[in-house]
Order: sequence, then structure tokens, then C-alpha cells
Amino acid sequence: MSCKHFKNSPQKYYKIISFATFVGLLYACSTTKKVPDGEYLLTQNNFEFEDKKQFFDEELKDYVQQKPNKKQLLFMPLSLLLYNAANPKYDTILNEYMTYPSEMRNQKLRDSLFIKYNMQSSVGKSLFMDRLYHNWGTPPVILDQTRTEKSAQSIEKRMTYRGFWDSEVKFAHKLDSANKKASVQYSIKHNSPTIIKEYYYNIPDPGIRGLFQQRINESLVRSGRLLDQTFLEKEIVRINDWMRENGYYRFNAGNDEVGFIADTLRSRKEVPLVLEIHKDSIDRPYKRATFGNIDVAIVDRNRDFPRRTVKDSLRRVRFHKVNDNYKSAALWRAVIVDNKAVYDQKKLDLTKRNFLAMNNFSILKARDSLRQGGGTSPNDSIVDVLYVLKPLDKYLLKGGTDLNYSQFLNWGISPSGDLTTRNIFGGAENLTTSLAGTFGSIRNPKNLDKRILAYEYSAQASLSFPRLLLPFNYYKLIPKRYTPTSSIVLGASVQNNIGLGRTNFNTGLNYFANVNDQVSHRLTLFNTLFSLTKNKDSYYDFFVSDNAIRETVFSDYFNYNPTAQQELQAGILTRDQVSEQIIKDLGYVATLDAKKADDLLSFLGTLTNKDRQTQDVLISSMVYNFVYNEIGKKDYPNAFYFNGKVELSGNIPSLFNQKRNDGGGILRSPERTIFGIPYAQFVKFDFDIRKYFKFNGDQTLVLRQFIGLGIPYGNSSTMPFVRSYFNGGANDIRAWVAFGGLGPGGSQIDERVRTYLMGNIKLTTNIEYRVPFTDMYQGAIFTDIGNVWNTENNGFDDQFKFNKFIREMGIGSGFGLRVNVAYITLRVDLAYKIYDPNKTDGERWRFNDIKPLKPTLNIAFGYPF
Repeated sequence: MSCKHFKNSPQKYYKIISFATFVGLLYACSTTKKVPDGEYLLTQNNFEFEDKKQFFDEELKDYVQQKPNKKQLLFMPLSLLLYNAANPKYDTILNEYMTYPSEMRNQKLRDSLFIKYNMQSSVGKSLFMDRLYHNWGTPPVILDQTRTEKSAQSIEKRMTYRGFWDSEVKFAHKLDSANKKASVQYSIKHNSPTIIKEYYYNIPDPGIRGLFQQRINESLVRSGRLLDQTFLEKEIVRINDWMRENGYYRFNAGNDEVGFIADTLRSRKEVPLVLEIHKDSIDRPYKRATFGNIDVAIVDRNRDFPRRTVKDSLRRVRFHKVNDNYKSAALWRAVIVDNKAVYDQKKLDLTKRNFLAMNNFSILKARDSLRQGGGTSPNDSIVDVLYVLKPLDKYLLKGGTDLNYSQFLNWGISPSGDLTTRNIFGGAENLTTSLAGTFGSIRNPKNLDKRILAYEYSAQASLSFPRLLLPFNYYKLIPKRYTPTSSIVLGASVQNNIGLGRTNFNTGLNYFANVNDQVSHRLTLFNTLFSLTKNKDSYYDFFVSDNAIRETVFSDYFNYNPTAQQELQAGILTRDQVSEQIIKDLGYVATLDAKKADDLLSFLGTLTNKDRQTQDVLISSMVYNFVYNEIGKKDYPNAFYFNGKVELSGNIPSLFNQKRNDGGGILRSPERTIFGIPYAQFVKFDFDIRKYFKFNGDQTLVLRQFIGLGIPYGNSSTMPFVRSYFNGGANDIRAWVAFGGLGPGGSQIDERVRTYLMGNIKLTTNIEYRVPFTDMYQGAIFTDIGNVWNTENNGFDDQFKFNKFIREMGIGSGFGLRVNVAYITLRVDLAYKIYDPNKTDGERWRFNDIKPLKPTLNIAFGYPF
């Protein structure tokens, strides 16, 4: 900040400094306001590791019994400040007042407490603000030195549990009597760990032993590894799941059939370990179970089954229904378990998931049990299964309004409404009709000091089926456990943002399959989009920068060829025809000096933008999407994410087409059409790869790589506008706004034109380091690297080349704040341009041009990736 800037706005900065000083004094003075004399406010727990840190050390903080008051506002303990804001003379009364049920908390109760505590002068007072502060706040955490000693013991026990049997934990209190504050220092020493010297297993039952040996290579416990009891627990869970998936019903249900025995008589450092798997009596054999009766009941109330139901059956599944609203075939598709098949716990879970995924039922009961009289053979190994389902309401209406922000729209409002009609044809099909809109304002291109209305509204209908819509039996190819579903989508939208609005119509047939919790497939057939541009003739009225360049070139060309100007004024030629004449007039091009040649190149860029942004296009494609997602899964702390998509467009329309009469656009070759609309032909690949590394508690390092490639062919010389790539925005390279002047490639043409040039190759690398300050606030620092290119050189130096693409990658860095409120994350990122490949060679590194008070501001909801 310069002194000149401060002198020009002294009052503004005086207010900021005064507020900061007030907050600092409030924080310093009020946190100990209600700490009794002779006591101390616990402000911090510090951890010092005297030897090499271990991978589990961060969890040791959770075993401290006393933790300081949580910090929220400006990284200060807001709840403590609120508690202290209440008048201290009412603390005792308010503590007792809050123990009463809410319906009893009234003025009469408050008055009785005033009298009880000899405070008759306060009778009749509401204490509204004091009650509010007291209720929202939390009392100060007073240091209890006895609990510190217990915390040290808990930490030491946890370290023993983790395999460090000789660990040491010491503690010390740092007391500040003047300020009535204290901190605790925990000094931790791991010492040498206890190792599994030899690992054996004792499994008398041959069936259990055989299954265990099949996957012994997946065991988490091996000789030479740390004797960490958390690994032993995970190994028991793995064994339980494997046995229950292979017929052993309720295996180890009492947690007394699988255990480990460690021999510590000879050594505490190298310990032999034995895995024991057997029942309380070793002579009692395990028996593999099979599924027996499989019953599915559709009722309105639990008591309706079985008295008011009528039985039906299909392929060894018995159905019990109070009416015929649901076809048995639709219900059968959700059932994974099969009569007389070997018991598998996972199939029970998948069946339950399938019923819920149909979005038609709530599960009143899901029961599996040994057949009545199961203590005797053969019923001791037959498992009967029962699902009692209650149909959800026929109609579900949802409405909502979102507040959103973008560089183009600024702040906008997005109302929406959805009506879901369940079980349309009796096969659990759901029809969802949606109406949505986005309304806001943008800067008027003709007058940047004014704003104009921008909007988009859409209507869409989606009919979903709990099966694949195929003319053949697909269950051997795609098993029911994959929860295969289909949907038919039909929609339309109208968009008006810069005066060149679009009308879009879309339809598609989608197939979905979830292999497991991580892997899913999506195939879209006949994914069709009609995109029609409105007000094409007004392009130059709204793109005023393009118009200024056009006027400059037209003026120069008319000096060279006055006849063209006369024909334009007479209506013999249109502006587009004049533009086409200019770029094809080689005699005119030969007369240009360097400055006019640059103007002509910029003019060519405006024609490229105009052609792509005003093009009517039909996109009919097939899309395959594969997703592998570990994010949010508790077994994957360092999650990996991969999203691969392939789109092939235009092959089917190419079978039914005709020649277009007008020869295409200014820069486009003649195109074939369907219903008079050119159809696009291209193949497109998108790969989104992410890796998350968690360490030091909740700190996270995120690496993301996006690779995109679109290849037009046949009827298309370029990628359609809606399938092309651009740079910038809150989820991309944040130092540039969307269409903010980065790329394509290292092009040096006029930025006013280059801003809207797009590409069919995209590379983006994101690196973000996230640090939680409190439960509510999280900080981040990030670097974004990337650009877009084209496969062919369009004359703008925008072609992708392996020997120079790295020098053409834009780089932006910055920092941000995330605020987590309930299930919503508000994100604010401040980014700065570090390297701009579209500047001249000596000006690409931007360190000397960074203005700390003028970052690129990105406001968004949710994480960028």
C-alpha cells in the first residue's frame, strides 16, 4: 500500500485500523472475564516429539481430555466471547434456567429464580440478550491439572496400542497469573517399537482355513511389521467380511471366534503372534449356509403383512402385495439374493441398496434369520430373508432458490421447481419434470457504465427406469448387483446474456451401472442437442470491440476498393460478403504494411468468433463416462479420483443428410445439414485426474490434472462452440476470469479478439494446499497452470506443439478462505497472474506487475475440485 493511497483515503483506513484495534482489545480483555481468581483459562495444548514422529501422531491430540474453547470468528473463540457478554451476575440463574424443559421457560420461571437467589430487583426482567449470549455461548475451559495427568496416561496407552510399548509422555503447565491464562506442554517420546517376529495361524476348521488361505496375501498382519492393534482390528474385519460373503452366516457375531495371541514372555520388542479362528468349542464345526425363502412385502403399514396381502411369486422370490400397483418383475430386478444360493452378506446389502435406489420405497423391515427351529439340522444352515417395503408418496414437489456468482453474471438468483411422479407404468418408473431459471444483470457492451438483464430459463423432463431399456436379457452381461438403470431426457432452454441469446433443445437415452462404491459407468445413446442462435445480425452491436476492428479494416479496404463500399451501401453486398471478399482478396493483402497486417489478423479472429458464436448446430453423439471415485470413503484417506469421458458425434446424422446450398459460413466450408441445421462431427476425450494427500490431521494437498482433446472431422472444420475449451473461472485457472484473455497458446493478437477465441486441446494442472483453522474456517494456497490450443494453426499462433507448449502454459497463484456452514461451503479465492504466455517474451513473468490489493476475485460455493 503506498503512502499516497493512504493520504487520499485517511478516513477509510482509520476506520479499518480502529475496528481491528477494537476487536484485538475485545479478544485480549474479555476471554478471561469469567475466569475465577486463582484459576486459569486453558488457551493451548502443545505437543513436542523428542524423537522421530510417527504416522499416527496427529491422532494423539484426540486423547487429551481438556481442549481450549473452539475458535470461530477471525480465529477467535466467538462462543466464549458470547458467553462472557452475558451479565455475570445472572450466570447461576441462567444455568439453572436452561435445565428446565423449553415449554416451561417463561417469565414466571425467571421471576421465581430471581426470588430464589434473592434478586427481587430483577423481577420482571426478560434478560433476552443475556439469555441469547448464554445459550449461544460456551463457558471458559478452566485448567484442571488432574485431567492433564490423565490425558498423558491416555496418550501413553494409545501409543502402546499402536505398537510403542515403551513410550514416555511427560507434561508441564505454563501458567500466566497476571492474565489468568495457561497452556499445557506434552513431551512425547516413542522409543523403539514392538515388532511381530513370527506370524502363525491356528484354524482347525478346514473350510474356514481354506478360505483364509485363498486371500492370505491380502492380510494386513505379517512378520516384521509393527504390532499395531489397529491393524489387528482391521484384519479381523477383513476376515469377518470374507467369511460372511462365502456362506458363513453371522460369522464371529459375538466377536469371540477370531482373535490374536501375542507371546510377550521372552521379549517386548520382537513378539510371536498367533491368529486363532474357532468357536468356543473347537470340536464344533462351522457350517456353510444357503438362502431359503425370499419374501418381499409391499404394504402401507407393518401390520398389513401378512394378513392383508396377496401372494405372488417370480423366479424363486415370493411377493406379498396389498394391491397391484407394482409389477412383480420390477421388484424382482432389485433382489440380488437367490433361493438355495450360498449365503452372502454383501448380496443382502446390495438388495437393500437397490430398493432404496428405486426412489419408490422406504424400508420398514429388512430381516435375515435362520429358519424357525434353526438349532437343529438342516434348519441350522438355511437363512430366510424378508423385506417389508412401504411405497413413498405418489407425488413429490420440491422448490428452491440458489444465489450464485460469476464473473459474467455477477450476483444472480436461480429459482427452480421439481415435480416427481413415481411409478408411472407400474414398474417403479419415475417422471421428474423441472422448471428452472437464472436471472441477473451484466455490463452493457454498448455502455459499460450500465447493466442489462441477463437470464436463462429451462424446462426438462426425465423418465427413469430401474432397468436397462434393451430388447434382450442383459443380466449375464450386466449383473443385477450393478444396479443398472436407464433414463430418457427431454429438455429445452432459452438463454439471453449479451443480446445474442440461444435456444437449445436436448434429448438423450442414458444407461447407468454402479459396479461398486468406487466404480460407475454411464453410456448415453442419441445424446442430441439443437443449439440455435438468436439475433445473429446483431453480433457487432453487442461485441463492440470486434466491431471497432471491423470498421478499421472496412475503412482501409474501401480506400483500396471503393466499389465494394458502393455495393454495400446499395445493398448488393452484405457485411458478411464484404468480410469474405476482404480475406480472399490477395491483391489487397499484398499492399498491407505490418500494422495493417496485424489489423487484418485481428479481423480474421473476429470472424472466427462470429462464426462459432452465431452458428446453429446439431450435435448428436454417443458418450461413454467411466468414474473411479475414492473421495469421501473412510477406507481411502488419501483418495484418488478419475473421470474419463469419450464423446463421438455426427456418425448417425451423416447417414441422413443433404448438401447445404449457401456454402457454409464465412470461414466454414460447405456443410451437410439435418432439418436445415449443420450437424457436428467430432471425437472428444476428457480426463479429470485427482489425488488427495492427508497429513498432520486435516491438512490436505490436492493435485489435479485435466486433459481435454477434441478432434473435428467430416462435416466439421472446428469444434462446436458448446464443446470447445476455454480458460479461467473459479474452478479452473483462477488468476484469469472466464474468457479473461489467457490463450489460445502463445497468441499475440489483439486481446479484445483473443479473449473469445477457444481451443480443442486443454491442459490444466492445479495444486492446492488446504489448512483448517477451525471447524468453520479453512485456508488454502494454490497454483494453477494451463492453457488451450488448437490442433491446427488458424493463423493466430495457437497450434499445440510438443516443443513449445510448456512455455505457453499460463501460471496463476493465490490464496483463499473456505467457510463451512452446515452443508454449504462458501469459497473466496484471491489469485494473481505469475506467468502470462500471451505477453511478449520479456514481459511474460509478472512478478513486478503484481498488485497485492488488486487480485482476481473468485467467489463460489463448494470446493473447486
